[in-house]
Amino acid sequence: MGRYVSDVTTILLARHGETDWNREGRWQGWADPPLNETGRAQAQRLAEELRQLPFDAVYASDLRRASETAEIVAEPHRVPVRTDAGLREIDVGSWSGLTRAEIEERFPGGERPDGETRAAHAARVLEAVERIARENLGRRILIVSHGGSLRAIRSQATDEPHHPLENCAVFELQFRDDRLTAPIG
Repeated sequence: MGRYVSDVTTILLARHGETDWNREGRWQGWADPPLNETGRAQAQRLAEELRQLPFDAVYASDLRRASETAEIVAEPHRVPVRTDAGLREIDVGSWSGLTRAEIEERFPGGERPDGETRAAHAARVLEAVERIARENLGRRILIVSHGGSLRAIRSQATDEPHHPLENCAVFELQFRDDRLTAPIG
């Protein structure tokens, strides 16, 4: 009979720091703009906030805004950052780089003609987080990703409303009994 593992993985989930596209209200999706100076300062503040909280592993989306944030936050812990394309933001296709006003002008009715569906995005991100959690049973890990990806993850684990996450916002989930849950207690 197989051994039953009931270890709890604690997952800290953080959104990347600000980019110029965030500031301009542009849809980023899989586009790869870097952090701006504000974003680097936000990541430094998050690093200070988490300095006394040990974690065993750090993962990030392979897009620069997330991986650079993760590098800044992980540096005081001397923990290497592993990138994972499964943690990317939703692929917004033709909307990439556009503002809401530009989208309304170019795509009347607000229908995106291409890219990734919300369901496909949520399934991809959830699979990545659960795989990472299984690889780190009983450990505390940090995952740096994107606003849409983090909302998709949170909605799978909690009944909380889908509020936008500020840049470098962080929240905690647990992986127990082979599923994501809100922390107990």
